[in-house]
Amino acid sequence: MDMRPGEHMEATSGTPAPFPGSGAVEADGIRVIPEAVRAAARQAPGHWIGVVDPEWTEERTPPEWAVLGEWRSDDDGDVGAYRANPAYRPSARALGWPEPTDPVDAAAQRAATGYGSVEEAVVALAAAEVTVVAGPDGTPLVAAGQDGESVVLVFTSPAHAFMSPTLRHDTLPVRDLIRSLAHSPAVSLLVNAGAVAPLLVPANRVPADRGEDPAGSSPHTSGRYP
Repeated sequence: MDMRPGEHMEATSGTPAPFPGSGAVEADGIRVIPEAVRAAARQAPGHWIGVVDPEWTEERTPPEWAVLGEWRSDDDGDVGAYRANPAYRPSARALGWPEPTDPVDAAAQRAATGYGSVEEAVVALAAAEVTVVAGPDGTPLVAAGQDGESVVLVFTSPAHAFMSPTLRHDTLPVRDLIRSLAHSPAVSLLVNAGAVAPLLVPANRVPADRGEDPAGSSPHTSGRYP
């Protein structure tokens, strides 16, 4: 059976069940049944009808962790019991995180929630233009991270910058930043430290030239500073 984004069921349905819906609860505690689920139940009586997280948009069967839960349609096509999926992995949108400010922020949010990879976030970062705080000599200011490691604060959008505007800020392509840090292999980039999904990546793991592969890097994302 062909599956589409927003659809996960044991029988073909012409109407996918959209998000949110399956998780909506009225004030009296009664779970709301989405109209799309009712329509799918009428077309596929006697089956489980699932609701897929909106972040899953691929034209293939969604993985178990992208399914919020399932409604049971009875033999008459009416909707009955609902079962939540304990393996469900909520996306940034489902968690109510802020809309991404740019491609790097979006990739970091997907990586942090498991809907994308850290490698994809690094690739997005390598192609970005960022703002850094400059030291007295004009070079990127190196600060001490949470664990004492040397980090350069990097911002992909003014929305994430929390440093004083009285400090000097430089905007440049990440590739130029990486080349300027080539003499400091132990430095990491702390990208959008105040964002819901900051990215911490060793500077020498970000490709400075197009075509380089960041595989083997050890960056990571987190809902807070790692």
